[in-house]
Amino acid sequence: MEDNTRQPLTADASLYNGQPTDTGLSCPSARLTSCTASNLKNKGGVSVENVSSENKQWFVLRVSYGRIIKAKAFVEANGLECYVPMRYKEIKKQGKKRIVTEPLLPSFLFVHATAEQVETLLYEIKVSSNESRNLLSYYFDHTVHRQDNPKHNPPLTIRNEAMDNFIRLTSIKNPHIIPVTTEIIQYKLGDMVIVTEGEFKDVHGRVARIAGQQRVIVELFDGCLVATAYVPKEAMKLYNRI
Repeated sequence: MEDNTRQPLTADASLYNGQPTDTGLSCPSARLTSCTASNLKNKGGVSVENVSSENKQWFVLRVSYGRIIKAKAFVEANGLECYVPMRYKEIKKQGKKRIVTEPLLPSFLFVHATAEQVETLLYEIKVSSNESRNLLSYYFDHTVHRQDNPKHNPPLTIRNEAMDNFIRLTSIKNPHIIPVTTEIIQYKLGDMVIVTEGEFKDVHGRVARIAGQQRVIVELFDGCLVATAYVPKEAMKLYNRI
C-alpha cells in the first residue's frame, strides 16, 4: 500500500547551533567504519568497490522512531549491505572538546539488496515482541507511479553514483556538515560543481549560500539535502555529468 505520509527529512542549519546531544560516543575511526556501508572497502570513507548488480539497488527504508541502530544490526545479521550516515558534533564537556555522533537522518536506513531481499526484511521483524508494527517500511518515490498500478508509487531507490557521492560527503568527520531544508537555501548561481581540493574533494553538488557561507549541496532524493562546510570558489569547478 502506498505511503502518503510525507514526514520532514531534514532540519535547518540551526540544528548545529542548538544544544548538542551527547551520545556518549567518541569518534574513532572504528566508529566511522561501523556506520558506513557494510562489506565495502573504503578509501577516505568512500565506497570504491561497490559492485554493480542488475538485481541489487539502493533502497531507502523508513525506520520506526529511535530504532535505527537496531534496524542496522538486523539488516547486517541477514548478510546485507546497509549504510547509516552519521553526524559529527564538536561539544565541550568538563572544559574539554570532544566529538560525538548521532544519525544524520534518524528515520532512514539505506540498504543495497534485491527487491526480493528487501521484501523479506520488511516482514521478518517487528518493532517489539508485543507489537504488530514492522521495524522497517518502504519510503516511496512520490515523483513517479507504478506501471502495474498507476494509483500507487514504487519504493524509492537511489542510483549507485548518487549513493557513492552521498557516502563520500557524509563519511567526513566535520561538524559543519549539516542537513538542510530548501527554505533556508539561497542559491547563488545554482551551478553544479565538483570540489577539486580539500577534505570535500570529489564531492559534487549544487553551489548555495547558507548562513552567509558558500557551500555545496548534495541532494540524494527529493527533500533530502546535506550541505558541506564552507568551500572556497577556487576549490571547485563546474561539473558536467556525462
